[in-house]
Amino acid sequence: MFTVDDQATGRHDESLDHERLVLQARDVDFDWAKLPFHYVPNEVMATHFCNVLHLLLPAGEEFIAAIFKEALPLIQDDQLRLDVQGFIAQEAMHSQAHSGVLDHFAARGIDLTPFVDQVTWMFQKLLGDRPRWSRRRRQSWLLERVSMVAALEHYTAILGEWILDTPQLDAAGADPVMLDLLRWHGAEEVEHKAVAFDTMKHLRAGYWRQVRTQLLITPALALLWIRGVRFMYSVDPHLPPGTKARWRDYLSAARRGLLPGPTQFLPVISAYYKPGFHPSQLGGVGRAVDYLARSPAARASH
Repeated sequence: MFTVDDQATGRHDESLDHERLVLQARDVDFDWAKLPFHYVPNEVMATHFCNVLHLLLPAGEEFIAAIFKEALPLIQDDQLRLDVQGFIAQEAMHSQAHSGVLDHFAARGIDLTPFVDQVTWMFQKLLGDRPRWSRRRRQSWLLERVSMVAALEHYTAILGEWILDTPQLDAAGADPVMLDLLRWHGAEEVEHKAVAFDTMKHLRAGYWRQVRTQLLITPALALLWIRGVRFMYSVDPHLPPGTKARWRDYLSAARRGLLPGPTQFLPVISAYYKPGFHPSQLGGVGRAVDYLARSPAARASH
């Protein structure tokens, strides 16, 4: 079990004080017994776009937690160390929550293992540790992966801000338990949106590594999402055989506010490449804090 320190002591870099929050994992639980397969009614694309999160995040969040546990001893700023400990605990809980959705699908006879196994291989093998490398190369590889996570967290914060402001999903009759999962997770992503970035800067990963990893992560994440949606269509027992995901279905859902559209991403993607960029420039955390105060799952965890 990973133990979190109770107090921050020692040196602290005040430049890291953007929106000081105490990051903590919330021991949430979700009941999927009544979850419809298309939990956004009559919106197959919206449902399966969100399902990609469940395909990617159990292994992805475990990867993030492992990388930052490895980076923790290198962090000299004690407040940042506390932030990273809270970040690790939150990411581990995210992995567990989304794994519960995979278990629900498996219990209903939906085999997601072909795609999930590929994702697990990517995080554990392709992006995993290199124990046979020299110490210097291993440290460089760690900085590379911390920077990859910072790039990923840029997108999860964008998605988090989007899901917190989507009354269209409520109006469409989206399953309230699934909405709570997505909004609880999104709120915590907004809450800790600067931690990976601050760690990257603290460890002096460098501006060019910041740019390079974002240039890598952006198309890789887009490709994974496209493949994930197509996979979910292929295993959907409620669709006629051979039904394909179509771009016009995605764009239609985005226009109606049921999915994030290109306009949500393009301005903030370019912002990441500015030398003076910081995640705090994307907006405040007030909406996230407000949602966490009223989230049914988060409230039940206290």
